[in-house]
Amino acid sequence: MPEFVTLETSDDHPGVGTILLNRPPMNALNRQVQTELEAAAHEATDRSDIKAVVVYGGPKVLAAGADIKEMTDMTFAEMSKVAGRLQRALGSISEIPKPTVAAITGYALGGGLEVALGADRRIAGDNAKLGVPEALLGVIPGGGGTQRLARLVGPAKAKDMIFTGRFVGAEEALRIGLVDEVVAPDEVYNAALAWAGQFRNAASLALAAAKRSVDQGLGVDLETGLKIEEQQFAALFATDDRKIGMDSFIANGPGKAQFTGK
Repeated sequence: MPEFVTLETSDDHPGVGTILLNRPPMNALNRQVQTELEAAAHEATDRSDIKAVVVYGGPKVLAAGADIKEMTDMTFAEMSKVAGRLQRALGSISEIPKPTVAAITGYALGGGLEVALGADRRIAGDNAKLGVPEALLGVIPGGGGTQRLARLVGPAKAKDMIFTGRFVGAEEALRIGLVDEVVAPDEVYNAALAWAGQFRNAASLALAAAKRSVDQGLGVDLETGLKIEEQQFAALFATDDRKIGMDSFIANGPGKAQFTGK
């Protein structure tokens, strides 16, 4: 059984799974947490009852970064063997082919922010502090931060955050596009559940195809991206949900289809 990271569901929010980080006091992302986080992401991917995922660290903090005590005596040779594993674990949320949202309260720093960057949406409390302070330790973000942050807020703003290591408050984070919504701290989780809950009856294969098209398209030229979209679009005509959705639209108008996920 996992000790620090669990995947939870509730009858009050059907179709929504919560990946909960719980390693007090700051949810430091040591190797065990990284392993459990990746396992939870895989489980959320595999479970057909989960249509969308919330990533949450509790009411006080999302995560305040990796566990530096584990790294302080590591050599180049040792880190070279595990850096890829760390990057995959912290980026595992991005591999879930379902809508994902990070619910950020308090600090999301270093690896904690990198976990949140893997989500499709980020909702923060107005007390949130976000940052990538690794340069202050003589290293750089190693869990995807240099890449996902720059793609999200642009290279200049990403470099400013990475070079200085400064903490960004919620309002600035909203202004630069680092987060998508700011609410009162005690409303963060509920807001994330509400967003994720929209998709409990959605055409899950279509959402997965849309997510794949956007994410893969960001890394290629426009012509290649359009080809990815073309293939994903055409493939959906092999699904039951495509026929269900179109037949329902013709008979009853939009928004009334009962999808099966097949």
